[in-house]
Amino acid sequence: MRDSCSRSRSSRSARPWAGWRPLVDSQGGTLQEPGAPSLPDDGTRLPRPDPRFDGKIGRTFERSTPSYPRPVEAPAGSPNVLLILLDDVGFGMCSTFGGPVETPNLQELADNGISYTRFHTTALCSPTRAALLAGRNHHSVGTGVIIEMGTGYPGYTGIIPRSTALLPKILGENGFATAMFGKWHNTPEPEISPAGPFDRWPTGLGFDEFYGFNQGEAHQFYPTLYRNTVPVEPPSTPEQGYHLTEDLVDEAIAWTRNIDAADPDKPWFAYFSTDAVHAPHHVPADWRGPYKGKFDHGWDRQRELTHARQLELGMIPPGTKLTPRPEEIPAWDETTEDERKVYLRLMENYAEYMAHTDHEVGRLIESLEQSGELDNTLVLYLVGDNGASAEGGLEGTFNELASLLGVQLGLESTINRIDEIGGPTSEPHVPVGWAWAMDAPFKWTKQVASHFGGTRNPLVVRWPAGFEAMGERRTQSHHAIDVVPTILEACKLPEPTVVNGIPQKPIEGVSMAYTFDSPDAESRRTTQYFEMVGNRGIYHDGWLACSRFGVPWQTAGREGDILDTPWELYHIDEDFSQAVDLADEQPEKLQELVKLFFAEAAEYDVLPLDDRKTERLDVANRPSLTEGRTTFTYPNRLRLPEGATPDLKHADHTFSARVTIPEGGAEGMLLTLGGRFAGFGLFLKGGMLVYHYNLAGVDRYQVASDEPVPPGDVTLRMVYVSDSDDPGAGATVTLFADDTRIGEGRIERSLPNRVTLDETLDVGFDTGTPVVDDYPLPFAFTGRLDSVTISLD
Repeated sequence: MRDSCSRSRSSRSARPWAGWRPLVDSQGGTLQEPGAPSLPDDGTRLPRPDPRFDGKIGRTFERSTPSYPRPVEAPAGSPNVLLILLDDVGFGMCSTFGGPVETPNLQELADNGISYTRFHTTALCSPTRAALLAGRNHHSVGTGVIIEMGTGYPGYTGIIPRSTALLPKILGENGFATAMFGKWHNTPEPEISPAGPFDRWPTGLGFDEFYGFNQGEAHQFYPTLYRNTVPVEPPSTPEQGYHLTEDLVDEAIAWTRNIDAADPDKPWFAYFSTDAVHAPHHVPADWRGPYKGKFDHGWDRQRELTHARQLELGMIPPGTKLTPRPEEIPAWDETTEDERKVYLRLMENYAEYMAHTDHEVGRLIESLEQSGELDNTLVLYLVGDNGASAEGGLEGTFNELASLLGVQLGLESTINRIDEIGGPTSEPHVPVGWAWAMDAPFKWTKQVASHFGGTRNPLVVRWPAGFEAMGERRTQSHHAIDVVPTILEACKLPEPTVVNGIPQKPIEGVSMAYTFDSPDAESRRTTQYFEMVGNRGIYHDGWLACSRFGVPWQTAGREGDILDTPWELYHIDEDFSQAVDLADEQPEKLQELVKLFFAEAAEYDVLPLDDRKTERLDVANRPSLTEGRTTFTYPNRLRLPEGATPDLKHADHTFSARVTIPEGGAEGMLLTLGGRFAGFGLFLKGGMLVYHYNLAGVDRYQVASDEPVPPGDVTLRMVYVSDSDDPGAGATVTLFADDTRIGEGRIERSLPNRVTLDETLDVGFDTGTPVVDDYPLPFAFTGRLDSVTISLD
């Protein structure tokens, strides 16, 4: 026994908290006060250690002093933090920065704060979002490209490492309430399923609350929404006035007010990441029309008008040149009357979408002002996660999913439905010319990380409690990775070195707080690389070298050797818009910067360079929930994103549904993937078994049974036999009830790669949009559905 006790005492004394427990004498008096031994709590190790007991313990409570553990509190004077991020907004779109779209609410923020005119993003959405919240370069956090294009290289996995804790985690562990609203797009696609894991969802990476969507885009009238990790339906319908941006603002307002009501002293961090103005460009009915006729002068003239206005406002330095139109983009004067009719309506709709977005962000700001919280809120408003998007192609499109899938609708399809543009039955996107115009005075657009049309976005910062500047501009060069250290400095918080026991990569950003009260301070960001799908750039000490490979609307692999593409050279300190290429005049400077690019690329996991686009969408590039399996049985009422489902494109497969048909018949969806803008569905309607295939609205194929399905227990099957294992291959479809063939038909052409970017595979009902507009949503199956099995044959 003695030996056992001795071992026990020895074991206890080795525990790090042993010194915290006071010794007491026989009368109950304290012989030893709580000891100093404690884990360090300087904020660099998160989570913070449990608080030390600072009371006294006697034999009874009358002779003891309590010391109740208090929750972690944010540093005294910490502001609330509101980080606003818009999507696909060019530098020259908003009137605040000289553009044609009136943005009075953005203007009011700028008039009461600071505007940064040399702030940069990564040229694409997922990468900018990861860099923005991590304070590290996008390749450093595994997000060198959008998550749907992830590959097996460290800079491109789409997996944010545990060694790069995000801002909400840091703030949350330091006493802040945290929530995000809107577009996330930073969870690996196979993990967006009921099986998780959920540690790379917003709530697994530091946010207390999440309301929004998890993929690259959302239909503004029929979004695929989640509350935390659970899929939810929108609270109302388009007919009832639903629009996603308005819903997100309502949720953000409710959350901030609830936090302030429950604990007025607790600071909060809200990340408002609306999908606007990313395609599809959807506008509420009462916002359509104000910009009719406002762009009749065309995109070439619009750039001239914007450039002149930017000079007048002082948003660009005197003498800044307007960069010329690339030869790949047609001149406005070369367009036909029909083309102009379509292009103008698409641009008017795009402008209306931006005006509506400004109004909704203004509603959020107004709510903070009404609650008295605005002046103690650090507002950082990043006007775009990249430049305006050229992904609508040279003609624009009525169905932007078709463009992304490489399916061209043609101008006639848009003319025939021009009055629907902006409404629930459309998925519109502007043509390249208008995207380029919205990026004035810079060259190129979204995806083109080599030029400022892809990477330069306005930033507005407002914080009356933190600085006195109002209506001023800052011209220091900064990047999205500089936002995290800026917020940490404002909140008096150190950079963590260990989080959840994992050593952290150093934050690569530089705080911008030094510029708040020093407009002429020398820029502290002296070097920054850029890279996106093969487009490269390197900024260093006022110079920029860059190399572009291909055009952003080209979705398939590009020809040529990426290492042989020419480099350009610009002296940015004297050439704000990248207008004067000095490569031939200063070859030594150019080579110096090219070498620096590859040094930075090696350090930050940019290599290997990869220009592929559509090819990287192939799920075979990444681990998958479906890998190695050929049979998938799904229960009724299941929803899964495409990335978590078997790849059925140009592959033989069978759907088998075990159902019970009541007397009098049944109808409803058995299985569907996608919807109105591309997809397929197997359903019963009018007693008939129907398979409908929607080729992005270009073609539709329907195979129906020859006779109604009889009542009783029956296994319904759809057998899809592809003509070949080639993208776009046709197929023969045969329908069965048990073993009886009840219908057969042809799919002459199929979707070449993805089916959808924003809708889900649904079993037993249909969420989002209908695959064909002749049944009401949710079109739940009215018989009994046990399960649906997908077999890869």
